[in-house]
Amino acid sequence: MAYLIDGNNLLGRIAPHELRERTGREGLVSRLLAFQRVTRTRIHLVFDGNPEATPTDIAVNPKFVIHYPGEGGSADDVIREMIAAQTDKRGFFVVSSDRAIRDQARKKGLTAVTSDVFARELKAALKEGRKRRELDKRTEAPTDLEIDLWDEVFRAKP
Repeated sequence: MAYLIDGNNLLGRIAPHELRERTGREGLVSRLLAFQRVTRTRIHLVFDGNPEATPTDIAVNPKFVIHYPGEGGSADDVIREMIAAQTDKRGFFVVSSDRAIRDQARKKGLTAVTSDVFARELKAALKEGRKRRELDKRTEAPTDLEIDLWDEVFRAKP
């Protein structure tokens, strides 16, 4: 399963006050990394505003890449190109609030969802991840002395 995500659209849905801040993008990447750990998916995140003149791809890990367009390009351009190049239609989701991009994805046979829908899925996955981590916390086994003391407590008559 893989997700092609319009980063600015999604950030505008989950943290609009952070849209213009660098920390907003970093926070989104952190959330998506947690989502990736829970869902074990591949993620392509596309942002506008590349500081470089040429298109740039930054690998966060082997299955998570952040894409920036070149000078004069837009995230929508990158997303359209990636949709056009996509050959595996199974389990490939396009996340964008842009209707034209979602329409292009559907015409190509891909699943397209709005940023609002994905934001709810992201929230649910993060909640699931917290539950898993809580369950995975290691608990210390009781010592022999503790077992003996509890045994005495339960054997004692009231």
